[in-house]
Amino acid sequence: MSSNKKVLGLIFSNMHDDTITDLTKERTMGSVLFGGRYRLIDFPLSSMVNSGIDEVGVITKSNYQSLLDHLGSGREWDLASKNGGLHLLPPFSNVSSGMYRGRLEALYGVWDFIKNSDADYVVLSDCDVVANIDFTKVVDAHISSGADITAVYAKDVLSVEQAQRATVFGINDDGRIIDVLLSPYMSGACNVSLNMFVIAKEFLKNIVRETSSRGLVSFEKDILQARTHDYKMMSYRFDGYFSRICSIDTFYKANMNLLNTENRNKLFLDNRPIYTKVRDNPPTKFAIGAKVKNSLIGDGCIIEGTVENSILFRGVKVGKGAVVRNSILMQDTNVGAKCEISCVISDKNVVIGDMRMLTGSQNYPLYLGKAAVI
Repeated sequence: MSSNKKVLGLIFSNMHDDTITDLTKERTMGSVLFGGRYRLIDFPLSSMVNSGIDEVGVITKSNYQSLLDHLGSGREWDLASKNGGLHLLPPFSNVSSGMYRGRLEALYGVWDFIKNSDADYVVLSDCDVVANIDFTKVVDAHISSGADITAVYAKDVLSVEQAQRATVFGINDDGRIIDVLLSPYMSGACNVSLNMFVIAKEFLKNIVRETSSRGLVSFEKDILQARTHDYKMMSYRFDGYFSRICSIDTFYKANMNLLNTENRNKLFLDNRPIYTKVRDNPPTKFAIGAKVKNSLIGDGCIIEGTVENSILFRGVKVGKGAVVRNSILMQDTNVGAKCEISCVISDKNVVIGDMRMLTGSQNYPLYLGKAAVI
């Protein structure tokens, strides 16, 4: 960090599981597949590593087996080290804590880990935002402003439905947060929280101690909103490319947006790569007569039919004469011969028999659960 201060990263992997329940029945929000080869946790984790944060704790709650498999020792993120490194923090880390109900209880549950870190500052992040952010600049802005809490936000135009799954800030000309709206009934241009915060470790300790003694659980409601005028809360505007995942619809659109080269170039930067677990798969095989247009294709796929405007994860098979359009097919999905698939999200290991026709819409994609057989 350019501030020469030690920074600890904390990532909440389960905080928004209820927004895409179809995809999080058997996994955490952080381990939801994205973009043909990534998991959602790869984005905040890579952003932290690229910002020089060499100690990261991942706070889990439930259904975290796939997350454990994905993160492993942290080697892909250069976090497999004796000093610092990657730490997986399951519930009940603190013997006096229970299953947490909100961010504050989660912090209380892992406080022994935070306490034993020699960090001066803590960066908090969820897994519901796809972005490539330089946390060095956020920490430096936090220090220079003398803020108690610095919250990262972005300008976005929200529908009423999206706003009801968002935290919206009122910000004055000095960048100070003067109002916090939780799930507001509104639409239009908003200052939307990206659920990323910077706090001094000592200040965070005081917050966790006080709120735990008062039985408070929600960081947004009991700290950001309730203490807006008591604490100096500053904002940091992120102007880069981002996508908020707050529904199955926004998940679909966030993936589809990556088919635009300009969006990919804004998200995947040469000097700030997004790391993920690497698997030794063979290259994709394109059979004679296969047609692929404007699609992202993972390793180990076998394409015998037509694929257009779609995202295929590793190991997907598209049979002869099959047509796949505007769809997201996750790992090891098997599409039979002469199928017609449009606007479909298939989870892992789905089998679609020969000559099936499945159609959703771009506003309401058809979701096929894990290991479904059609």
